[in-house]
Amino acid sequence: MTLALDRTSTEAPGAFSSAVPETRAPQGIPAVAGASLRVPLVTGGDIGYANLDHAASAPCLQAVRAAVDEFLPWYASVHRGAGFASQVSTRLYERTRDILRRFVDARAADTVVFTRNTTDSFNLLARAVPPNTSVVVFDTEHHAALLPWRGRNVRRVGLPRTRLAAVSVVDEALADCPPGPRLVVVTGASNVTGELLPVAEIAAVARKHGARIALDAAQLAPHRRISLRELDVDYVALSGHKLYAPFGAGALIGRADWLRAAPPYLAGGGATKLVTEEAVVWNSGPERHEAGSPNTVGVYALGVACEQLAARWDAVGEHEAELLERLRKGLSGIPGCAELRLFDAAVDRVGTVSFVVDGFEPGWLAAVLSAEYGIGVRDGAFCAHVATKRLIGVAGGDGQQAVRVSLGLGSTAEHVDRLVLALRQIAARGARWQYAKVDGRWAPVGDPRELPPFCA
Repeated sequence: MTLALDRTSTEAPGAFSSAVPETRAPQGIPAVAGASLRVPLVTGGDIGYANLDHAASAPCLQAVRAAVDEFLPWYASVHRGAGFASQVSTRLYERTRDILRRFVDARAADTVVFTRNTTDSFNLLARAVPPNTSVVVFDTEHHAALLPWRGRNVRRVGLPRTRLAAVSVVDEALADCPPGPRLVVVTGASNVTGELLPVAEIAAVARKHGARIALDAAQLAPHRRISLRELDVDYVALSGHKLYAPFGAGALIGRADWLRAAPPYLAGGGATKLVTEEAVVWNSGPERHEAGSPNTVGVYALGVACEQLAARWDAVGEHEAELLERLRKGLSGIPGCAELRLFDAAVDRVGTVSFVVDGFEPGWLAAVLSAEYGIGVRDGAFCAHVATKRLIGVAGGDGQQAVRVSLGLGSTAEHVDRLVLALRQIAARGARWQYAKVDGRWAPVGDPRELPPFCA
């Protein structure tokens, strides 16, 4: 494997270089904005940015940016505006509900409530479940799916090392629940390892006990088709900022009865049908939980992104599978590198890999990769502290943080090769620059790079 770092910029060392016109996405996948972004290196010059942090927030699709630019002159109030622009905005806002139903293959009666993100969606659902609902959730879940559930009826169970045992653990936990409503909360793809959990099998167990199941699809939705019907799940939560639509919208999609019966998530205009001096009559549809002026632009962007992905799943899957194989093969050759895994046996997974390298602090590694190689990765515990700490121990490490590489539509083979080469070089000779902790984060000492002008 060979790689020559491109430092052809004529800018002064450490200066910021604007992006050049963007290149076509490989293999017919949707193109992302910023595909040709160049970032400064602490050692001088600049380089094309290798974005390997899609699991945190994915870049914006070019098609989404173009659609939003086209819509912005028409942007206006929704639902109650008499003007023509308001009619346009309302049409796009409501049409997106149908787009999301199709995107997750929802049932005809399922409702779509627009939220800010997956975290917001699960907090909404947590406030909508009937009183005394028993909730079963793996303690290795992302915090968005783990933390909203509180009280004595919440059963947090450990995730075993096999998929079959994971299903059995849920079965046992549900059997131990008191009479009454029951809900299982499970992620589709781990945000730490990318591994897929046995959602359909867990749903079958839930049905046996008369329980409902809520799917955290934040990491699954950008990578795979989702079918609520085939998986037999009741609710799904997803985030636009992970679906290449970073304009602040998400959604909770699923059965309407609990949501219709619950108090409004927020009290305010839009959630009300009638307000008098003595009483309030709340809406019964999804608007019941969408008080205030909605994020119309974000909702529209989310719908456009979902349509773009749905039309190209085969190309998206091939692109990611090739890069994931290349990445894991490269990491396996790094001295002292250990990959984190939920399950002992190989399972299907999306393009996310977390690892530790013996002798190197993850935060330091991430800082070096960014400053000296132009590579963006994630370090830390990824808002899944229990899972990350436990998996590091299984991998033979003694820390509580790791490095995470997450692939997506903005990733290329060159990005993966550059990462692998950089890790080899760092393992062999260390960094070329000095680093120190600033406010708890590693950073280059005397960093000469300049932020772009719009940050001033």
